[in-house]
Amino acid sequence: MKNLNLDELKTALQQPQDEPSKVVDVTQDVPLRERKVDSLGRAYATGKRKSSIARVWVKSGTGKIVVNNKLYSDYFARSVLQMMIDQPFKVSGTLSQFDVMCTVKGGGLSGQAGAVRHGISAALCNFDPFLRPSLKQHHFLTRDSREVERKKPGRPKARRRFQFSKR
Repeated sequence: MKNLNLDELKTALQQPQDEPSKVVDVTQDVPLRERKVDSLGRAYATGKRKSSIARVWVKSGTGKIVVNNKLYSDYFARSVLQMMIDQPFKVSGTLSQFDVMCTVKGGGLSGQAGAVRHGISAALCNFDPFLRPSLKQHHFLTRDSREVERKKPGRPKARRRFQFSKR
């Protein structure tokens, strides 16, 4: 790179550029999301976590959450799992404004709670697209893709090795 003295630098900065900078209207490039609600006023979404899959329906209501035909406080007895399911409502500021009905299959309780949270977040976005930025900021719309690692042949577990014997 060539060293410029102060006068050359000033003249280079004052010369007009060959091509004027383009002003782009950002609002045209951003697609507007539509509200996706069925004839009963419910928004549907699928949530996944580990090997669990949750089918979630959200509608306006009083805050009743039903998982596999049981209240979520009965289905998820641990308070940590109940807190996970409440997080999308707390973040979006819609606590006790929606009724949730969901069915969950596969995996354990922790994975099922994560799948329900993921499904509730996506269903809230389908019900009200303006809730999307707050849910996206807290990564509730991103599917946690971590899965259990498979067991390798010649090993007792996925990574564990048999104890080495020197003699």
